[in-house]
Amino acid sequence: MNIKAAALMEIPYTLGFFIRTLRGVGAFMVRGRASFKIFVMQILFTFVEALGITSLLALGIGVAINAMTMPFLAKISQERYSYPVLITVIMREAGPLLTAIIVIARSATAIATELAGMVVSHEVEAYISIGVDPIEHLAVPRFLGVTISLFLLNIYFSLFGLGASFVVAQLFNPLPPGVYFDNLLQSLGISDIVISIVKSITFGMIVAVVAITSGFSVERASTEIPVAGLKAVGSSLAWCVLVNILLSCLYYTAVN
Repeated sequence: MNIKAAALMEIPYTLGFFIRTLRGVGAFMVRGRASFKIFVMQILFTFVEALGITSLLALGIGVAINAMTMPFLAKISQERYSYPVLITVIMREAGPLLTAIIVIARSATAIATELAGMVVSHEVEAYISIGVDPIEHLAVPRFLGVTISLFLLNIYFSLFGLGASFVVAQLFNPLPPGVYFDNLLQSLGISDIVISIVKSITFGMIVAVVAITSGFSVERASTEIPVAGLKAVGSSLAWCVLVNILLSCLYYTAVN
């Protein structure tokens, strides 16, 4: 069986696992006190501990956009167009995808290797033997934690990036903070917020499901554990890029 055929066969399994995980969310909400710590720790690792690298990346993007666009726009007296550019790049396009890449690099590998280790060491079988659903106890809290964390990281990235761009803008076209952010708000539409939220939540679900299924897909050999981590990163990144292209196309088609 070639690689393409194997990849196609994994799609129905991943979709089925996603549906099964969604069904387990309700049960987790009702009787998931034993798994609540996993949920909290996942948010701590995926969101809180990623704020540093997210801040640095958002700062760099905000600085780069203004440094590249403001001098050119100032020459033609069209500085007002810098605000739609900031909204488009930081909030609508770069924010969701870059925060997804951060989560993939940090959490997808961690989840996949952790769950793969549990499968190889027969911990998952132990849960099943005592009547504990591994999907509800292991998968659902990680799924919710990653999805919520990516949503929050995207909001933080957008706010931090837009704030950092103000500092750089002062070097080219000094404006009072009230004027600058009022211009940003005038350029910001409801559709920009909606597509950013949709992307971040979608990417969060993709990363979580791919990482979990990669971890559970190992069999017996301990050498499969690092392979599961690499597989989670590659598959998550590919799917997020493809879905990002699809959502952007749908957005621009609907808007125009």
